[in-house]
Amino acid sequence: MTTPPALLIAGHGTRDEGGADALRALVRLLGERHPEVPVAGGFFGVPASSLPLDDAIDGLVGKGATRLAVIPLLTAPTGPVPEALPAVLERAGERHPGLGHVCGAELGPHPKLLDVLERRLDEALGSGARRPADRARTTVLLVGRGAADPYANAEVVRAARLLWEGRGFAGVETAFVSQAAPDVPAGLDRCRALAAAAGTGGPGRIVVLPYFLFAGGPVERLWMQAEGWAAAHPDTEVYAAQVIGPEAEVADVVMERYRAAVAGAPCGCRAAAEDARPVHGAARESAPLAAGTGER
Repeated sequence: MTTPPALLIAGHGTRDEGGADALRALVRLLGERHPEVPVAGGFFGVPASSLPLDDAIDGLVGKGATRLAVIPLLTAPTGPVPEALPAVLERAGERHPGLGHVCGAELGPHPKLLDVLERRLDEALGSGARRPADRARTTVLLVGRGAADPYANAEVVRAARLLWEGRGFAGVETAFVSQAAPDVPAGLDRCRALAAAAGTGGPGRIVVLPYFLFAGGPVERLWMQAEGWAAAHPDTEVYAAQVIGPEAEVADVVMERYRAAVAGAPCGCRAAAEDARPVHGAARESAPLAAGTGER
């Protein structure tokens, strides 16, 4: 019987221990649901992570893995990062001669992830979230990490469009924590203007929805920016939704990407293929949010 390639989950770097715990939970979930596939996970892209991808690779090799199917745990490509995924994999090959790997696609705005995002919106809004009139006066601000690569940022815009289609919200706008425009306050300004133009009656209402799998530093910066804006605009209801988290749907999408990679499906993974790509031009750098806000 041929041993299947090991599944290596490559998260984009975080030093946040909560993010590391969430990745560990996802690895455990996948291991329980697919005991036939060796699985491990870690982070690339920033130094001093508590769960480095190098250690995950070494652990799989120590258990006998000779082939890896690498799935970038990303909602969108990262764009250039200080330590790109191909560099980590090349270094692993030097440490472990003969180790083979194939890289699958990032998770992207998969329908199952969109379902989780909608669930996070419902949780933030409460029991009335599915009433047509209730949703019709609600604008969503989907917030991504932001990258110097415009193609990476365009994936967040694509996710926003797919999230808006057929769900009855007044609109789904996008913003970025860093490196790309609009930033969170500017995105909230756009949502407020959209609500005023819609003329649905009553105060405008905005849900800030992180397009992040796990919590961490960028998400904390997101909330700080949103809280400051909400405090300055008490006439607008601002609600905070949670991150996607290590949900069963995420595990399903990871396994779908794994099977496609093992089967040799064409890889749409810019996270792996284009992290090291030269970028032309300079890189651009539930609790109440404030009075009158909703629950984080």
